[in-house]
Amino acid sequence: MRGLGATRVLLAATALSLAWTATAIAKDYPHASEPIGTVEQIYDGHLTPDLAVSTFRNIDRLFPVRIIEAGDTPRVLPQAPQDLVAMVSFDIDGTTYDLYDFLALDNVTGLIVLKDGEVVYETYQRGNTPETRWMSMSVAKSITSTLVGAAIKDGHIDSLDDMVVDYVPSLKGSAYDGVSILDILRMASGVQWNETYTDPQSDRRDLLRAQIAQEPGAAMKVMAALPRASEPGTAHTYSTGETQVLGEIVRGAVGKPLAEYLSEKIWQPYGMEADANWWLDSPDGVEIGGSGLSATLRDFARFGQFFLEGGVIDGKPVLPDGWTEEAGKPQTLKDGSVIEYGLMWWPGWTEASIPDKAFAAIGIQGQNIYINPTRNIVIATHMSQPKPVGKEPIDPLVFFDAVAEALE
Repeated sequence: MRGLGATRVLLAATALSLAWTATAIAKDYPHASEPIGTVEQIYDGHLTPDLAVSTFRNIDRLFPVRIIEAGDTPRVLPQAPQDLVAMVSFDIDGTTYDLYDFLALDNVTGLIVLKDGEVVYETYQRGNTPETRWMSMSVAKSITSTLVGAAIKDGHIDSLDDMVVDYVPSLKGSAYDGVSILDILRMASGVQWNETYTDPQSDRRDLLRAQIAQEPGAAMKVMAALPRASEPGTAHTYSTGETQVLGEIVRGAVGKPLAEYLSEKIWQPYGMEADANWWLDSPDGVEIGGSGLSATLRDFARFGQFFLEGGVIDGKPVLPDGWTEEAGKPQTLKDGSVIEYGLMWWPGWTEASIPDKAFAAIGIQGQNIYINPTRNIVIATHMSQPKPVGKEPIDPLVFFDAVAEALE
């Protein structure tokens, strides 16, 4: 048995090495030779500033990935530059801040602002360029949830009332039996979960260890072992595990990898300019639904613009009618309580963003896709903050509000 175990480790290591090498040399990626840290260091917040930057733009070297293929004709982002340096100023607790403060204090490595589909501001810092792929972390949750909408539009999923176990048979008999897809999208399955990134004993770290193991089915074993804490649809608990379940739902429904489906439905038709990639739970396995999608800043902005436009590409709806509006607004649970969470998007929480019905995809360490449908604005950021959460001197939404107001 020991010899067999050693063989499995060697095979797994070989597969990982091949995946890393193939990704690193693909298209002569400019950052491929940089040193990187470990995934545990990311979640512990134990990366020095320079190592964090080189790691976040090379996360495809941490795990095997699947390529999200771009097409041959990128969608043009017209240039309409505005002097945001002179235009943007805002106060927080009696202190005035400007664009430079936001870039410096929040460790911004990339910022792009679209107004009416045109680029009014774009900057790259810490050696990043328009060709740099950067980690999304939980921004990937919003992309995975969008694929559910596409699967419904395509008829692969009948409705959000369908049961999880209809598409993920491995969860039959678990706490997810009796949970609907809508419950998952709202993170209201009723399944117990501890999301604390820095706690080695949390459920989130259990799921990460399953990912590190790179064994087929290991992630779903973690999810199947969780106990029930409340009735489905009655309580919201933020859970990256829910998004891994959602990724399995999409894979089970469409019968193809998430990366392939994303490329087919959005990445190529909308005209993303660069291939992206997505972490896998095992070599040639299932994409990590809640993190690990790595793409350029402009393509994250294009995804936001696609969503702002209602999920329509060249006049053809990719998503069900009203999907984008529903996804970005607070949800009402079965008991009538309202949660400040959408369908794996975050509704705006500031005084200025609420009337604009603004919402955002948000990832730890500072990744954002902000959408303001009232003012026709999309803002995407790449950041390199020292800890997963709680280390943003400036709330990005406050800055986004200031930009939106300035552009009016």
